[in-house]
Amino acid sequence: MRALLQRVTNASVTVNGKILSQIDAGLLVLVCAMDGDDDATAQKLANKVSKLRLFADDAGKTNRSILDTGGQALVVSQFTLAADTSRGNRPGFSRAAPPDIGRTLYEAFADNLSDLGIPTQRGQFGADMAVALINDGPMTLWLGTDD
Repeated sequence: MRALLQRVTNASVTVNGKILSQIDAGLLVLVCAMDGDDDATAQKLANKVSKLRLFADDAGKTNRSILDTGGQALVVSQFTLAADTSRGNRPGFSRAAPPDIGRTLYEAFADNLSDLGIPTQRGQFGADMAVALINDGPMTLWLGTDD
């Protein structure tokens, strides 16, 4: 799986002009299931996200995780993270998991974050979403379970 994490002061997802979900301080997590991923992959990624020290401690050093801060997560499906741009100018997405598996693993990842004690909101899989955020820092990280 792949994820793009953005530390945010707030974020929201709007579908068809209505706010579907929103969070205050925490992480916006754009996530993509890749071909060959499984439930163990979703669990591994959720564990990593929950423990990453991306938030400042009292001394201003990034020594606190989202669990330490009580922050929230907004998880948004983003199959375009599987883009292959190695040939030509049009990205290919064949390395993304098929939609039915992608949906299952997206849901499993979000469920795993929630089970770890992180208040978790979600986007709508497969929908045309408007994602709004205020990136705090900015702090943006790329994660892949194959790294």
